[in-house]
Amino acid sequence: MAHEIETFADGTAAFFTARKDAWHRLGTTTTDCLTAAQVMDVAFLGGWDVRKETVQAVPSGAAVPNRWATTRIHPKTGKREVLGMVGKSYQVVQNEQACDLLNFIVDETGAHFETAGSLRGGREVFVTMKLPDSMMVAGIDAMDLYLAMCTSHDGSRLARVLVTPVRIVCANTQAAAFANNVGEYALRHSGDIEGKLTEVRDALKLVPVYLDQFQAEAEKMIEKQLEWDQLQRIADELWPLDQDDKETAFLRKMARDRDLKHLFEDAPTQENIRGTAWAGYQAITEWLDHRQPAKSDHHRANKVLTDGTVTATKKRAFDLVLAA
Repeated sequence: MAHEIETFADGTAAFFTARKDAWHRLGTTTTDCLTAAQVMDVAFLGGWDVRKETVQAVPSGAAVPNRWATTRIHPKTGKREVLGMVGKSYQVVQNEQACDLLNFIVDETGAHFETAGSLRGGREVFVTMKLPDSMMVAGIDAMDLYLAMCTSHDGSRLARVLVTPVRIVCANTQAAAFANNVGEYALRHSGDIEGKLTEVRDALKLVPVYLDQFQAEAEKMIEKQLEWDQLQRIADELWPLDQDDKETAFLRKMARDRDLKHLFEDAPTQENIRGTAWAGYQAITEWLDHRQPAKSDHHRANKVLTDGTVTATKKRAFDLVLAA
């Protein structure tokens, strides 16, 4: 799978990871906990000075109406380069702002910076922190949890802050589904950016409360038995079919049901929780993250990271399985 980590002519990469090499073996592996400023330096994310600039025609220099370009200072060459084309309302979020947004939670929870990097030639960046304690669901199923900030500089994606059980080392991640709380927060690159970031910071103070709620609900699932026919009915609610749908839609349903049945009944990832409602929910999320049809593994991973419909499906699945 294409990792899309930004790599430079000298062989270095815009990526850092704490204590554990990423699968792509790029970037810098550290042994100490880093400050926000150190993360910006080690991952080559600092000092970009992202700007929104007017677009001009060449060679006349005439301004192009209602079009702007985002630019940055390249971390290696020091030259300013274009990242993307944006509209009038677009507002820049600097990499330092993304990192500082998460930094305050170090004192709140004891979390530490885990990974950070640049994707697609600087058009997207991410910063993650590992929360200090693993979540142990009913003493059986352990989940490490991370707090991630993902944003784009070309207007292609909303800025998102999310809690996820997957350590982000490239363009591949999954969003954890949280019942009736803010498992993620998305904000547009427009309006009062500072005010929006303050709202996110205030919401993040409640992360420990949200995690306690999620663990309590997850433990209800692990104590509840679930049969395959129940899970199949839940899948039918998540992906409903009409009689007028084409044959290809019914074939997709059959393939999805086969995958879900295998994940629920046979996959080693469910070994400790087999036959429970929690296993049913995990089967659905595993299908969304790793099995749903896509042009490539990269396209699937990028959809999971950036497409709000995937997260919405996981949240609805959580509610349906809990109520089963």
